[in-house]
Amino acid sequence: MRLDPQPLFRKVIRPWYDGNTACWIVIAVAVSVVLFSLSGLSVARSDPFFHRHAWVPVTLLILSLFVLVAMAGRLIKRRYGRNSQLNEP
Repeated sequence: MRLDPQPLFRKVIRPWYDGNTACWIVIAVAVSVVLFSLSGLSVARSDPFFHRHAWVPVTLLILSLFVLVAMAGRLIKRRYGRNSQLNEP
C-alpha cells in the first residue's frame, strides 16, 4: 500500500483569533488596560475616600498582565519554537 504524498493533516490551520495580527492587537489592548489600571490605582491611592476601592484597578492590572504575558509567550513560542519553520502561516 502506497503512502499518500500529500496527506490532509500536513499543514496546521490556525483559527483567526490565534494569528499573529490578533495576538498583536490583544497585546496592544492589554498594554492600554495596564496603563488605565495604573492611572486608576494612582487616583485610588491619592484620595483617602477611594482607598477601599483600590482593589478594582489592582485586579485589572493583574488580569491584563496575565493576558499580556500569555500572548507574548505564545508569540515567542511560535517564533522560536522547536519547529519554527513548520509554524509559519
